[in-house]
Amino acid sequence: MLLVDMTIYLTFLSGLDNAMLLAFQVDFDGKPDSLFFSDGQRRIDFVLVYEDERKKMTHKRSDRKKQKRKRQVYESNLINSGLQLEATRSVLDEKLIFVKVHAPWEVLCTYAEVLHIKLPLQPDDLKTRDSAFNWFSRLFRVDENIIKPEQEFFTAPFQKELLSNFYIQDKDTFFNPATRSRIVHFILSRVEYATKNNVKKFGINKLLDTGIYKAAFPLHDSSFRHLSTDPNCPSERYLLYREWAHPKNIFKLQPLDFIRKYYGEKIGIYFAWLGFYTNMLIMAAIVGVGCFLYGCLTKDNCTWSQEVCDPNIGGKIIMCPQCDKVCTYWNLTITCESSKKLCIFDSFGTLVFAVFMGIWVTLFLEFWKRRQAELEYEWDTVEYLEQEEQVRPEYEARCTHVVMNEITQQEEHVPYTACGKCIRMTFCTSAVIFWILLIIASVIGIIVYRLSVFLAFSATLSQHISGTEAIRKYLTPQTATSVTASLISFIVIMVLNIIYEKVAILITDFELPRTQTDYENSLTTKMFLFQFVNYYSSCFYIAFFKGKFVGHPGNPVYWLGKYRNEECDPGGCLLELTTQLAIIVGGKAIWNNIQEVLLPWVKNLIGRYCAAARSQKVIPRWEHDYHLQPIGKLGLFYEYLEMVIQFGFVTLFVASFPLAPLLALINNMLEIRLDAWKLTTQFRRMVPQKAQDIGAWQPIMQGIAILAVVTNAMIIAFTSDMIPRLVYYWSFSVPPYGSHSSHTMKGYINSTLSVFNISDFKNASKPFSPWFVNQTCRYRDLRYPPGHQHQYEHNIYYWHVIAAKLAFIIVMEHVIYFVKFIISYLIPDVSQKTKSKVKREKYLTQKLLHENDLKIVKKTMGKIANKIIQGVDSTF
Repeated sequence: MLLVDMTIYLTFLSGLDNAMLLAFQVDFDGKPDSLFFSDGQRRIDFVLVYEDERKKMTHKRSDRKKQKRKRQVYESNLINSGLQLEATRSVLDEKLIFVKVHAPWEVLCTYAEVLHIKLPLQPDDLKTRDSAFNWFSRLFRVDENIIKPEQEFFTAPFQKELLSNFYIQDKDTFFNPATRSRIVHFILSRVEYATKNNVKKFGINKLLDTGIYKAAFPLHDSSFRHLSTDPNCPSERYLLYREWAHPKNIFKLQPLDFIRKYYGEKIGIYFAWLGFYTNMLIMAAIVGVGCFLYGCLTKDNCTWSQEVCDPNIGGKIIMCPQCDKVCTYWNLTITCESSKKLCIFDSFGTLVFAVFMGIWVTLFLEFWKRRQAELEYEWDTVEYLEQEEQVRPEYEARCTHVVMNEITQQEEHVPYTACGKCIRMTFCTSAVIFWILLIIASVIGIIVYRLSVFLAFSATLSQHISGTEAIRKYLTPQTATSVTASLISFIVIMVLNIIYEKVAILITDFELPRTQTDYENSLTTKMFLFQFVNYYSSCFYIAFFKGKFVGHPGNPVYWLGKYRNEECDPGGCLLELTTQLAIIVGGKAIWNNIQEVLLPWVKNLIGRYCAAARSQKVIPRWEHDYHLQPIGKLGLFYEYLEMVIQFGFVTLFVASFPLAPLLALINNMLEIRLDAWKLTTQFRRMVPQKAQDIGAWQPIMQGIAILAVVTNAMIIAFTSDMIPRLVYYWSFSVPPYGSHSSHTMKGYINSTLSVFNISDFKNASKPFSPWFVNQTCRYRDLRYPPGHQHQYEHNIYYWHVIAAKLAFIIVMEHVIYFVKFIISYLIPDVSQKTKSKVKREKYLTQKLLHENDLKIVKKTMGKIANKIIQGVDSTF
């Protein structure tokens, strides 16, 4: 409903006296758990907090008068819209005044119809059959004697004239506290407080931003530590903490209906999705651990690793320097330990796990659609977007242009013309592209760091062939460069996140989406694009670019014409990719927990300590809640973002790190309880909001799932050495290319290291102190040796490997995509049970609401007909 339509509920009061008290002020009655006005009858649906203007010392007197005037006008219009206010001064701080807001029955009915809120018609009479696994899941459910299951109803959009058809047993409980708070917040967001230059200023959000009000929030119903002393209070917050947020419940299922009842559908759908995702990770984690154990058990039989560590094979192979001048020759056995670790991850189990994860992600998304459809019906959000969602107040305030609606052929107000919208979209798109390019520039900076610091590590970390120190087995220049670059990359990612968050919000605000869902979806897309490039770019570089375009020692390739491109270890870059993933995923989890949990806890701890130092008085519930942390304007946006980024790491690069699902599972089990603990103990109660689904995160995850098949196929083909080993085993270990009589992996290392004559070094690349004169060194590539007519050109083995890699990618992608298509086709998005319930509800809605009206019309028409007949008879 537009602001113009809302003014029918409001009347602007002029000539207010500054001393006029709009909210009836009373003293605190000493009941700390009371949720009602001082009369004990009217429930507190919302609380506004402001600082008494007479006691403010930080503003000019004229500014304080203006703020007071706006506040008085606002509260006056709240009263005129039907709300009831009661003010109470703070117990701890005399400057603070708490304005309690109550919505009477008439106001609730009026706005429930405006918002198309679906309310109960009659109890659900459909019988549900328990599944075969119901007895098993009951072991992990919350005790039904503690949190009783919610009674299910058939519902319909509320209409005042059909009030008698709705299931009303008690007017005080017909609208639950979450619905009452949502209705009151809708009114608070659209009430005026000033008019300047014929532009109306309105909404509690702007009053909060300007400091006229310090806070606005609905109340928690009790303390989380103990039951409420009020016998009429259900103490739902205490039950949620005890049966949901407490660490002892880490293996229990979540009471989703109870969460939705207390916090609203938006919070409920997030925890439903997070719980479903966590449960699906169990199977992925089991398979991943199995592949990891397979690698551990078979690493001792890894022939090519044994050759690297063998003093008679790897010990006699002298490798060429990996940088210009300062680097020296080195022995292949230096990479012995890393080659053993690489055997764990670069095994046949990795291929099996990559194929499995391509199928798993499809199963997860398809089954989540079914689960989401069930929740849409159970939580009455099936037709939410079409019927209920109102336009944002910020959008309404800008509606100054008049256009003709093509459907209704009526005039309507919009904030910009078609040309203006095109300009906004062009600007926003350009801004997004600019910031993404800036992220890419920071990634290039990290790459330059890697290239330049490798020279320093090569010069300072001694790599003499005769060295015997144990540390040299682990602290190679490649390892030192990889670890330090990963740490710096992580720090840069965290810093850029803070900047890009503000940039994305500014761009979305300028774009001016119409509804809150549109706003969140637009912001989600921008933030994910930023985060995708920010988090994954370094991994893409290591997986698909590092060591791929290095040339050969006699003709190396340079980055920016100055820095010589990095080379991978003889075993490839897979282990380095695993290291990068472990540092980013682990560091991200630790950082997020510190930022999301520890900081609010410390702030609340300091606040409670200061409050206890000032007074030992009994404090009311609204003052307790005021000293909690605000949830923030974006709500659960960052929780979704954190989990979807993790989902990307679990799926996009899982071929290099099969333990990623296990780490994600452990993290998510803790994340659910930490988020629950945070909501129930550290934050004020959120304004309940409707949500039909998880929004733009669903198509984002579908895009990640499609991309994951490609990235994992390319990691196996180009980052790991699986394809070169298979080509060697089946083709180049036996005649005509090999000398062995049967297929074997022996000689693989020697065949994959090309020969280079050190006399062919260019002056710019020649080492300062060569160890050998007129001899050769080896380098990782498949090229002809010196003296061959095609010396230093790619040999036949190279082209066989390239053909096999391309064939592998095509076959793997097509097989997995075909299986994904079959799975998507066989699993319907909505189960038959849910379809039956939706049809039953529509039938009952039509029967109860429309047929009853028809009966009334028939009854009325019958009376009129009888009167007409009687009149005709008397006339006759």
